Amino acid sequence: MFRRPPAESDMQRHFQVSPPSVHQMIVTLERNGSFAVQPASPRSIQILVARKTLPILNWLGINQSEPL
Repeated sequence: MFRRPPAESDMQRHFQVSPPSVHQMIVTLERNGSFAVQPASPRSIQILVARKTLPILNWLGINQSEPL
């Protein structure tokens, strides 16, 4: 949406949760194959699911033909 992956602190502010909660969400999504994260590299989250399976993009009016 903003042309760069979010930092964990960005997600913490957005979802209003604690830092350990955000980290656990990322670990869980990575384990499920939805995300890829490069260890020790900031803003390295990659979404691995197909755009068509992310209905929130339509709701937000984001052009799905452009790269995330």
